[in-house]
Amino acid sequence: MPTIVVDVMPKAELLDPQGKATTGALDRLGHGKFQNVRIGKRFEFTVDGDVTDAVLAEVRKVADETLSNAVIEDVVSITVDGAPVGVDA
Repeated sequence: MPTIVVDVMPKAELLDPQGKATTGALDRLGHGKFQNVRIGKRFEFTVDGDVTDAVLAEVRKVADETLSNAVIEDVVSITVDGAPVGVDA
């Protein structure tokens, strides 16, 4: 069964408080070379049958309308079993 993965991230121009806290914690733990950590969300959908254009359109609609908040987040990628499907972020 194919797996569709949707990644959602905070918009680049907005502050990411979790990412900022993680960046600070990593620095305190001796990993100061990592800057500007951003934390997002990952959703995985297992699909019965083939992943058709209609299935991808439905996933895109769900991602845009339900899984992400368009004011503060972008859907940055949609992949099927690791292969990108073309997302305009």
